Amino acid sequence: MSITFKVSRSSSTTEAVGVVVASDGPVPSEIGLNRKQLSARGFDAKVGQTLVLHGLRGSRIVVAVGIGDPRKFGPTEARNTAAALARAVSKSTSVSTGLADAGSGNRAQIAQAVVEGFRLATHRYTDLKNDKSSASRIESVVLTASSKSAAAVHNGVARGTTVADAVCMARDLANMPPAYLTARMMAERAVAIGQATGLDVKVYDRDQLANMGCGGILGVNKGSTEPPRMVKLVYTPKSGAKLIKGRKGHVVLVGKGVMYDSGGISLKPSDPSHAVMKMDMSGAAAVLATMSTLAALNCKVQVTAYLMCTDNMPSGSALKLGDVLTMRNGKTVEIHNTDAEGRLILADGLSLAAESKPHAIIDIATLTGACIVALGEKVAGVLGNNDALVEQLRKASSRVDEPIWPLPLVKEYRKLLDSTVADMRNIGGPYGGSITAAVFLNEFVSDTPWAHLDIAGPMKVDGDDGWMQKGATAFGTRLLIDTVCNFTAV
Repeated sequence: MSITFKVSRSSSTTEAVGVVVASDGPVPSEIGLNRKQLSARGFDAKVGQTLVLHGLRGSRIVVAVGIGDPRKFGPTEARNTAAALARAVSKSTSVSTGLADAGSGNRAQIAQAVVEGFRLATHRYTDLKNDKSSASRIESVVLTASSKSAAAVHNGVARGTTVADAVCMARDLANMPPAYLTARMMAERAVAIGQATGLDVKVYDRDQLANMGCGGILGVNKGSTEPPRMVKLVYTPKSGAKLIKGRKGHVVLVGKGVMYDSGGISLKPSDPSHAVMKMDMSGAAAVLATMSTLAALNCKVQVTAYLMCTDNMPSGSALKLGDVLTMRNGKTVEIHNTDAEGRLILADGLSLAAESKPHAIIDIATLTGACIVALGEKVAGVLGNNDALVEQLRKASSRVDEPIWPLPLVKEYRKLLDSTVADMRNIGGPYGGSITAAVFLNEFVSDTPWAHLDIAGPMKVDGDDGWMQKGATAFGTRLLIDTVCNFTAV
């Protein structure tokens, strides 16, 4: 269910109201309790803390919403606090709050974060559920704001709505069962989304990929009855891309779209947890969602995207250990593990990206379990051949509260990929798997500034956590949006 957001100077007649309470200073009269009484009920106005007070204002639900020290209340705090409020009043159809006007930060950024918090905390994939009682009932949110800040809040609401809707779309795609979202279906959705959001879209089938020499994606697809698809999307600013280093700014995004990953001949164990391998296309979903927002957000750089979509399945025709594939850029790869398939399909996409000589290439993929071992399930890894580009991603990460951490691109590890029969092999040994995977990808970007996001850890959560709901998180969507919209020369 979508939520309608309105900016007003009054909380009017909503069913519930979230009243902002700082950790110091007077308590708003709407609460009906003093600070000592609130403390006795366990409420100390810490950031994101809520206390539901029934019946203090007639039939209306009043919720005390803590923001801590207002001087430290920024977008990250606003996003998580709005999420907490949304869960506290999830059975109300309408709610009002002054969160967008809280603190002392940028009003547009705070408002955007509040919208994202509400929308993302209440979003659930319920298409296949008969019982939808767990879904939030919130239909409308009124953000109260002073006349001085109203315009900025309006701008933040518009941006937040666009971004949050994109994240929800990416979550839905990643949560869909494999039979409900094949490579062909993903391409069809991309065409529809592209047409609706002003993108140029082209879909490439198996024969076209063969003619283009895309041996990576074709090799991975050999075991599947479902054909592969590569989708190219192009966003061009209406007013023309801004000039960067004397030419129009251009960034290319490449998303891993393994619609289901069985491991191929290197079959994954039969473990119920591997149902989440339907989410192995989360990178492609994040890229598609990002592309859908750029016109609405008036992005000033040209952005091209490649969605590399296929299953990885075992069968009599599947890729075998010892097989050699020829990638788009002509390099040959010996297969030592068919479950290291993501890098094979990305290699073709990165090769195509490099041919256009953009200012930067960014790929995003649920690539390695090794990254989860290194960084856990809350942090994505980032590696690249250009420190300035990696730093832009890190700054964007801080702004949108999608944490990433840099790992070194150790070029000395390239020898671990040496093959006796081909230019390289697709795995590099038992250690440093995230790094050797990135070293492999680095072979396909030429001299273009490039960064790789490994989102295997934070692709999902097992329970509600801040602005994230149980299931697919669409991690990386807001990070990519912020990065390309604020991209500068590297």
